Amino acid sequence: MERRKFIQQTAAAASLTAIGGLTLPSFTKKKKHITILHTNDTHSHVEPFEASHYKYANKGGVARRANLVENVRKENPNTLLLDAGDIFQGTPYFNYFGGELEFKLMSMLKYDLATIGNHDFDNSIEGLYKQLPNANFNFVSANYDFKNTVLDTHVKPYQLFIKDGIKIGVFGLGIKLEGLVSPKMYKETKYEDPIGVSQDMSRILKEEEQCDLIICLSHLGYYSKRNPTAVCDLNLAKATKNIDLIIGGHSHTFLPKPTVVRNIDNQNMLVNQVGCYGINVGRIDFYFDEENNITSKGRSIIV
Repeated sequence: MERRKFIQQTAAAASLTAIGGLTLPSFTKKKKHITILHTNDTHSHVEPFEASHYKYANKGGVARRANLVENVRKENPNTLLLDAGDIFQGTPYFNYFGGELEFKLMSMLKYDLATIGNHDFDNSIEGLYKQLPNANFNFVSANYDFKNTVLDTHVKPYQLFIKDGIKIGVFGLGIKLEGLVSPKMYKETKYEDPIGVSQDMSRILKEEEQCDLIICLSHLGYYSKRNPTAVCDLNLAKATKNIDLIIGGHSHTFLPKPTVVRNIDNQNMLVNQVGCYGINVGRIDFYFDEENNITSKGRSIIV
């Protein structure tokens, strides 16, 4: 009897020891972490500004951006690198190479996706099409109808990514080209209302594609003081829902951190933009719990 009692006690103690080894973290699921890096309006600025520049001395440059991106990817492999348009026009590199160098360098940095800005038509829609083979990443634009142009089928309305089991949908929006770009440059490209298109895109990505995170790559501009009711990122955020982040371009607006806007459902939506010329890179970190509830933090990083 004593022997049997000893065995029972020893087994119970072993069980308690095993359970005791399962500390609290063993029962706690780790949050999933997605990092979004983004640029806009880099305008063919390949090299840093010269040391004597009155405003941006020694800032920017593709090499520094590449180093920053590499370090962030080492920190978090679940990273996307996105661009909100106006990749072309601004330095002799574009005048000489017609966009070839910009796309090749972005490919070396392993950009995941970009949208199209008005200045990306500066060498005509045919010039943009000619450079697409140099881009090892895709372009999205949901409100430009390219049906009767050379870009037909080459630009999709949205693209899906999966990072650590999180499904991410990214769609693009472009500004109205009339009055900004000569019609001979964009040919038969048709512009559609960004707000209506965004409502359709967010519904498709949320309900049909079942995305956990929805991002809009916008080249509409942050805000217009001259016309506060104009279509812009802030007004787009207020008029739509289910979009988690609007990455902006066009207005060259330097934001130190994302703006929080209440959407049509009174939910928080982030709007961010990092100025121009590759001086800053935006970083937004999204964290998902076991039920895929999202928390976030964001900032701009000087290159």
